Amino acid sequence: MRQTLSLLRRSASALFVLALSALAAAPVQAAPEVIRIGVATAGGGEPVTWGGSPGGVVRVNHWLEEEFKASGIKVEWLFFKGAGPAVNEALSNKQIDFAYQGDLPSIVGRSNGLKTRLLVVSGARNNLYVVAPPASDIRSVKDLKDRKVSIFRGTNGHLVAINVLAANGLAERDIKGVNLDTGSAQAALVSNGVDAAFGGYEWFKVRDQGLAKVIYSTQGQDPALTRQASLLVRSEFEEANGAEVQRVVDVFVRAAHWSSQEQNRDALFRIWARSGTPVASWAAEFDKQSLADRNSPLVDDFIVGRYKAVVADALKLKLIRREVAIDGWFETRYLQNALKKQGLENYWTAYDAKGQPRAKQSVAANER
Repeated sequence: MRQTLSLLRRSASALFVLALSALAAAPVQAAPEVIRIGVATAGGGEPVTWGGSPGGVVRVNHWLEEEFKASGIKVEWLFFKGAGPAVNEALSNKQIDFAYQGDLPSIVGRSNGLKTRLLVVSGARNNLYVVAPPASDIRSVKDLKDRKVSIFRGTNGHLVAINVLAANGLAERDIKGVNLDTGSAQAALVSNGVDAAFGGYEWFKVRDQGLAKVIYSTQGQDPALTRQASLLVRSEFEEANGAEVQRVVDVFVRAAHWSSQEQNRDALFRIWARSGTPVASWAAEFDKQSLADRNSPLVDDFIVGRYKAVVADALKLKLIRREVAIDGWFETRYLQNALKKQGLENYWTAYDAKGQPRAKQSVAANER
């Protein structure tokens, strides 16, 4: 009996030693050598950047490069003229780790099986405009019926354009839609290749040059007629590099805080102007609007509600083929950590599903 017990003890000891050896030999997950961020716009300037998002502040100030310099991790920014759909392709091919894109293309990507996590909002309540040549007889959205109109399909402006048409008694089939990216749409409108165009803040520059007039704006309208943009991460990258994901979110929240302070309004517009869009255009886009509301990183009830509404509308219009689960897509623990570390848990106002402010309280409590 004693001999048997002795053998069992020796066997257990040997197994314990083997287990320790295995743990010691197991490879430790190394930090990535490079972090690649895809941005759903062609951008502009040197180096290429973009505006309208706290992400543009991160880019221009090299805050991510500074954050990861001591760790020996490089940061690469990739800009896509093909906007959201092109970013989805890059995600699918694992050419980027993070993606900055609008609500509709990110949902289209998810419906097509892209495994991502939505981390932080970075550019909320973006406006949409309809423009026409200065001498055009088009004066309202209703005048677009049977006209040739540019719409950048597959972007977050596409669905809002459809909803704007619907609010004015029109369907997309009632216009002669032409799928053009931002630069092509501007060239087409100026040369009378199209009668009108849907688009964003980029049209103010054309307007101020006397080459277009704004005949409709979502400014001051139902917040449901605005566009949302967020920072996403590939699920596979997030699972393997949680510490690095946290550091990226920390920097984006820092930029959101700086971009939300009214004393920084002029400086913010000058940073965004490095993309090639003039300060005057940003002043027009943000006219009578709070920087804190537009640059809030919160994934509140309004944001969740808008993404759910985009899913429903995209299904109805057959822009996606199947239902997309929103719950479980938002990974807010990194955001909560960043807000707590930076003392910003109660800095931004959270909004309800209809876009109305609700009482400030702990964001962490709201998002559990």
